[in-house]
Parts: sequence; C-alpha cells; structure tokens
Amino acid sequence: MRVAVLTVSDSVSRGEREDLSGPAVVGFCRGLGWEIVATLRTSDDADAIRLVLTEWADSGRVDLILTTGGTGIGPRDNAPEATQAVSDRAIPGIGEEMRRKGLGQTPTAILSRGMAVTRAKTLIVNLPGSPQGARESLDAVAHLFPHAVHVLHGARHD
Repeated sequence: MRVAVLTVSDSVSRGEREDLSGPAVVGFCRGLGWEIVATLRTSDDADAIRLVLTEWADSGRVDLILTTGGTGIGPRDNAPEATQAVSDRAIPGIGEEMRRKGLGQTPTAILSRGMAVTRAKTLIVNLPGSPQGARESLDAVAHLFPHAVHVLHGARHD
C-alpha cells in the first residue's frame, strides 16, 4: 500500500516545534510493510490542507493519505473541514471506531473530530496530533485499510 503522511500544525510548519506525530505515523506504517511515498508538513490553514490532499489523491500515486493534527476543537483545527471539502464519500465508521477505542486510554478522545473519506481511489484518514493518539487510532483501524483500498480500486466485495 502506498501511503502519504501530512502533518497539520502551525508551529511545526513554522519550525517552532519538532514534528513527532508524522514520524510516529510513518514508523507505524512501515512496521506494517506499507510504502511511504510522501511526507509533508503544512499549517492549519484549510486551503493549504485541501491543496495537498487534492494533489496527492488525484496523482494516482497514493492509496492512503494519513493526516495527523488539526482534529481538535480549537479555532485553528481545520483538518476535518478541509478533508470533507475534497471528499467524494464519507466513511463515518472509521472515525467512530478511532474515538471509541481512544476513550479506553484518553477520556478526551471523544473531542477528536477526525474523519475518513474517499477521493477517487484514495482513502484519506485524519488522525490526532499527538504521537500516542495517532498510533492508538491507527492501531484501532489500520487492519481495515488494505480491504478498503482494494475495494476502491475496483475489487469485488461480495
């Protein structure tokens, strides 16, 4: 599976804080044998997020885009809105399962607004911005991604 990882953070994109979540997501994916084809850091600006998601999804080079950060309830948390704006279809169960599993570890996990959508033949999933939250969320749903990508690419799923 070809994966791109987008870290969404104003402070990381400005170089004021080290990106810990992006590398945590990359490491998790590599541990599953998935190929990382792109990584990038961007601000919490919705237009910037939309631009990257659209470019990657429409390139035909990426099966799965994982964003990390920007899923909370703060005024600059724009990842879900940007993701929804570029989507063809929503997959609500993925976000619901990440929050459900997250509640076992972190009582505030329910405040995460991360979602999953499709655009063309690409699955896009928003993960929390903390390394632990991103890994735990991935752990809850990563087993679904190969099948989802297989179906997006036209496989029968009788």
